[in-house]
Amino acid sequence: MASSVTGSGLPSGGKVFSTLPDLFFIPEFIFGGLVWTLVASTRVLFTNPLGWVMFVSVFCFVFTTIWFFIFIAGGNQSGIWPALDAAYHFIAVVFYLSASVLLAYITLNIKTAASLSSEVFKIYQESIAAVVMAFMATLLYFIHAIMSAIRWKSS
Repeated sequence: MASSVTGSGLPSGGKVFSTLPDLFFIPEFIFGGLVWTLVASTRVLFTNPLGWVMFVSVFCFVFTTIWFFIFIAGGNQSGIWPALDAAYHFIAVVFYLSASVLLAYITLNIKTAASLSSEVFKIYQESIAAVVMAFMATLLYFIHAIMSAIRWKSS
């Protein structure tokens, strides 16, 4: 029986669905997509900071999708891929952490105005959900980055 894990230590094909840290691809899609959707569905009160949050969530969602399909297709067979995997997930952690903190700050600012109208209160509730999903995505990318770095060092 042929192994789906290559000499570089990276899985390909269906093995991506059963190995750590690659198992985190699916929850990263889910939580990253939820951040994107929740931020996009609210009326934008603070345009510039939410622009960064949208950039991070869309960038990481699209890039993780591309990364996932490269792994599924087996295009990760050269020796440079373990380092690239760890580097990408580290960058995603830094991006998502900055976006999460910024989104939490904006949500705190909305809280003061949330008692004024029901429309602002709805935006506040959606912002709270987006903050929770952003920090969950940050945690998932962080775990993935640590496990990818361990895999890179052991390969």
